[in-house]
Amino acid sequence: MKLSARDADSWIAKPPGDRPGTLIYGDDGMRVALKRQSLVANLAGPAADEEMRLTRIQAGDLRKEKTLLDDALKAQGFFPGTRVALVEDATANVADRIVAALSDWRPGDAHVVVTAGALKATSPLRKAFEKHPRAGCIAVYDTPPDRAEVERWVSEAGLTTDRDAMAALVALAQDLGPGDLRQLIAKLSLYKLDDGAALSVVDVGACAPASTEADLNDVLNATADGKASDIGPILTRLEAQGAQPVSIVIAANRHFRQLHAAASDPGGAGAGIGRLRPPVYGPRRNAMLRQAQRLGLHRLEDALGLLTETDLTLRSAARVPQMALTERTLIRLAMMGKR
Repeated sequence: MKLSARDADSWIAKPPGDRPGTLIYGDDGMRVALKRQSLVANLAGPAADEEMRLTRIQAGDLRKEKTLLDDALKAQGFFPGTRVALVEDATANVADRIVAALSDWRPGDAHVVVTAGALKATSPLRKAFEKHPRAGCIAVYDTPPDRAEVERWVSEAGLTTDRDAMAALVALAQDLGPGDLRQLIAKLSLYKLDDGAALSVVDVGACAPASTEADLNDVLNATADGKASDIGPILTRLEAQGAQPVSIVIAANRHFRQLHAAASDPGGAGAGIGRLRPPVYGPRRNAMLRQAQRLGLHRLEDALGLLTETDLTLRSAARVPQMALTERTLIRLAMMGKR
């Protein structure tokens, strides 16, 4: 069944334990990941991974081994509690296996959590969850967190705020991505760890990044313009401000997808830039046009493949130096146009 924004928040905050599954999909991978993280934690608890009650399945692996999801649904662990079978980055190629698992679901089986990118209304995966009488379908839109969501994050961090501090956080939510905002709230909880007083607007100002968005655009432009030597210093500033490697890669993916859309337009890159939604104007339009023409369609396709590979590595259980991996990827992208 299709859940409204309010119903989706209630479903994630207090997920019903007798339901077979939940689909979370949307353009912004960070927003989808945050919703998925909250849902899994509320379903199975924060120790689900250590207690082997959480099974992670990549869509590519499910495509190769048809029984992976069925096995995860029926498996019995050593620890009591709700079990979760998580299928990440699902596509139409594995929709039939997920739909079959929903049909075979019985009380006591693991709850199926599926994440996906943007899905059209005709997507078999989206249609299956929307039409299912007991499974939930949650669309995540690229909009800033509202006041209720910010208040919930603050409460989960164990903080109390005065009216001005909450207003400042809600205002920051309009400029920061949700991942950066969660990082700021986590930083504030450490900042107030030994202080029982309510969070004030002065505290928010002391911890808030000065110009995360500007620096993020700087590193994206340095990468697409081929300025490899500029990437390291900018990433150092971003890391100091609390930016996460995953959010940087997601932003780079979005930027290079826009360049790819422009470069693949039949009317040429100039016409493609003009058709981007939301529209791009002024100096940014000129910069993106120059970047799309410099890299070309085939290099941009290679760039998207490299970014997807890096994103999967960062989200996996592999222990890698995440910021170093991100820097290496961006430098490789910057060098592409020089070949």
